[in-house]
Amino acid sequence: MERSTSTSRNAIPDAITAQAAEWIVRLGAGSDAEREQLRADFEAWTREDPRHARAAARMQDLVGRIEQVRTVAGGRPGPARSALNAARRARPARARKVIASIALACAIGLPTWLWIAHNPLAYLSADLRTSTGHWQTQTLPDGSRITLAADSAVDIRFDTKRRTLALVQGEILVEVAHDVERPFVVETGEGTIRALGTRFVVERHDGVTDLSMLQSRVAVQTKAEIRANSNEAVFVEAGQHLRITADGTGPLEPVDARSLEAAWASHDLVVRNRPLPEVLDELNRYRRGAIVYDRAQIEGLNVAAVLPLDDTDRSLQLLADSLPMIRIREFTPWLVIIDAPAR
Repeated sequence: MERSTSTSRNAIPDAITAQAAEWIVRLGAGSDAEREQLRADFEAWTREDPRHARAAARMQDLVGRIEQVRTVAGGRPGPARSALNAARRARPARARKVIASIALACAIGLPTWLWIAHNPLAYLSADLRTSTGHWQTQTLPDGSRITLAADSAVDIRFDTKRRTLALVQGEILVEVAHDVERPFVVETGEGTIRALGTRFVVERHDGVTDLSMLQSRVAVQTKAEIRANSNEAVFVEAGQHLRITADGTGPLEPVDARSLEAAWASHDLVVRNRPLPEVLDELNRYRRGAIVYDRAQIEGLNVAAVLPLDDTDRSLQLLADSLPMIRIREFTPWLVIIDAPAR
């Protein structure tokens, strides 16, 4: 069952969006002479109906944004551009399928997977970074060790008085080397985490920092406390989890440190009653293509599962098995669309 189109006067039906997507693909193919005629036909189509013009403008805006997006390694095109290129090379039936997937992605709003949303300038300038689907372990100058999960980035600022890691984005596992002269601090946009021991995991996403303690403890201060020059801090012990925002912290919650250690060793994502959109956000960091979904539509669905991050196809199948109300469709290796159609 396809998503129903709105009856609003200003809404653009999915059929028109699909036509606009097909025009964009056709305009990029063929000889110069063919493109000149196609351009004239396209302009005539946009004049037939104001909705045609709006759909075309929306599609061109999306493609323009995608043109600016490149993956870190070698300037390769992003997933949506690859989908468009695939449509141009494909046989007609395959091309229509790709076009339909692009149209549906546009119909539910600008995709959350636009890479530009991840603040690429800070990512590209970071001292350590990983790309989609890759992990990296690095020994720091003081002997500490840091493991970066996929699509993560950190800056390293060590001096004679303090050792600081600034987590730009993503998730890290930190093992701190002992140094009584220089405290070890992880900074994020939401606050600081001062190590008073050894091993912990820090993840940053959507203005939130998640801290999970594996061994010993840390002292946490939010940005608000730092701005107020407060000496107050929240102490987080081994086996505890804390969610941090710029203005405050959530309650201390238990976390299975042994399971979390095992998950990092095997590259698994252990999920306990977590909203499906957050889980899909995580999987997107490990998938070469894009997983596209209407966040508001699936916000109320929660997940409990162990998902293999090195095999996102298997992870998606596990989600489909555990959540029969969702529909998962792969249009190309670059594009998977997930929704929850009414039954």
